[in-house]
Amino acid sequence: MVFVQRDGHNRIIRVDGEPFSAMTQPMQEDDPEVIAFRASNSLSDRLLDLQRSDLEMVRVVEDLVTVLVSKGVIRYTDLPEAAQRKLSMREETRAKLNDLTGLLGSDEEHFP
Repeated sequence: MVFVQRDGHNRIIRVDGEPFSAMTQPMQEDDPEVIAFRASNSLSDRLLDLQRSDLEMVRVVEDLVTVLVSKGVIRYTDLPEAAQRKLSMREETRAKLNDLTGLLGSDEEHFP
């Protein structure tokens, strides 16, 4: 048995194993609606994890390009123009942000 909350359109918006104040009805765990809701949430969670990972990978790629250029493995101009523009824009934005955080007395670990 699980406890669900439905919205104004009768869609499940929350499923819990324990009763809660906003619940609208109890349901069986194997109910197709409950299964679909949990599958949808699982997919959403995975997509969010992937999105967070993508954001972290952006910084990894930036750092990798910086290392490869500094070691002479590649030249910055070897990169496609679109990549050069994006990297330059991010570098400028990061520099401005670091300038601002320095004025505010924050350290860089708040803004990786």
